[in-house]
Amino acid sequence: MNKQDTKSGLKPTVNDIARVAGVSLATVDRVLNARPGVRSVTIEKVNKAIADLGYVRDTAAANLARGRVYNLLFILPDTANEFVVALDAHVTEQGAKLRHQRTTLDTVRVPPFDPQAIVQALDHVDATRTDGVAVFGPETPSVRDAVKRARARGIVVVALVADLPSSDRDHFIGVDNVAAGRTAAHLMGRFAKRGGRVLVITGSRLARDHLERRKGFDAVMSDRFQDLDVVASIEGRDDPDLIRNMLPDVFASYPDLCGIYSSAAGNPGLIQYLSDNPQPGLVVIAHELTPTSRTALERDVFDAIISQDTGHLVRSAVRLMKATADRQPIDHTQERIRIDIYLKENMPSP
Repeated sequence: MNKQDTKSGLKPTVNDIARVAGVSLATVDRVLNARPGVRSVTIEKVNKAIADLGYVRDTAAANLARGRVYNLLFILPDTANEFVVALDAHVTEQGAKLRHQRTTLDTVRVPPFDPQAIVQALDHVDATRTDGVAVFGPETPSVRDAVKRARARGIVVVALVADLPSSDRDHFIGVDNVAAGRTAAHLMGRFAKRGGRVLVITGSRLARDHLERRKGFDAVMSDRFQDLDVVASIEGRDDPDLIRNMLPDVFASYPDLCGIYSSAAGNPGLIQYLSDNPQPGLVVIAHELTPTSRTALERDVFDAIISQDTGHLVRSAVRLMKATADRQPIDHTQERIRIDIYLKENMPSP
């Protein structure tokens, strides 16, 4: 069968598929939309006809014809940290832009680092009204099981920022966090002006993105920068006040502290402490370019920022949820989130 072998001589249509497969239009429709009630042998015949004809479905036209509306949900931590605030703002912005494309975006905010809140939010998603959910939260057995229950109900689930690989989620959208930690270690080792101790500030030991960053950081530091001793992480819970209050004891315990890797949020607390208590020669590497961290770079409180584009994260999540719901191919190069490195000299305009 030739890909141009259609009665019209133009692009193949569902009528051509039905003719070549020897089935009805209704059967072709059921196969294209993965509806039940079609024998496996018939599905194979239809799929073979599709392949032979080179048929490419116009998903937008098909969705318009049947009045399809995409309802997508973002489950985000209920926190004031600027990275999450930026994510939320981009969800709102994209939601406004995509209304004409019959796509609605909503958010649910849950307490940060609270697995049970994630579980409850996922279990309350109505599969008859929601096509996909993007989840930003910790990876635990209970979250894993909730993700699997949601997918069993026909909901597309993508992990946002922090991966949930044990949950069998559909996709992960975010930077390679091990590589981000390795990048931070390389910067720390190159920037450090003396040997000594290095502190890692994490958000939670339940947060996979933070754990992966520490794993990558430790690997490079132990392999390439043996004169720098990485001490045990402090868990800041992304709480600026908690971090600021913990730092006096840290500096008292490690008078030779020469570097801090802030692998999570809560940077305002670190910035406030270092602004009030300058530490000459201290190297600070942090995550996410926000208004606060930008100011810290400008004032030489931070030496470098490792960041990811919040707008790209949201746009990618939307594209992946819609494509997966429609069983459409995905351009993985378009969805790859870059690790950006910002210094004082190369920050983009606000």
